[in-house]
Amino acid sequence: MAAIRGEVSWFCCGTAWGPCGTAGGGACGTCRSGNYQHAWPNTSDACYAITHPDTCGLSMSRRTCGFRHYTTNLCNGSRVGTTIADCGPQTDLFCGERTCCGSACGSNRIIDLTPAAFSAIGSLSVGLRPCSVDTV
Repeated sequence: MAAIRGEVSWFCCGTAWGPCGTAGGGACGTCRSGNYQHAWPNTSDACYAITHPDTCGLSMSRRTCGFRHYTTNLCNGSRVGTTIADCGPQTDLFCGERTCCGSACGSNRIIDLTPAAFSAIGSLSVGLRPCSVDTV
């Protein structure tokens, strides 16, 4: 898979960590906010029917629970490896959204990291960062 550029955000999926509660296990049943995990918009037909990344002109490979991606924060170069544990973000709700830091920009939310994973590459208080996502 070639690197995809866009925006990274964070979400809570259960088992308390930082600002998160204990409810939930995500679409895969394994999601834990304290683990290095993420949500991907094309984990299944049902997921894709909710997230519709194609509405934003994005072609995203089908990847299922446990698949490993690497997300790079384009603002500071920090990178984290995470595994799929949920469906999301709902990309079609954020078509055209743009986040920049200096000359590094990203459009459209393509991946949601757990708070633990997002904290490894940026501050939770920022919430969104331009990113690239790949499998190597």
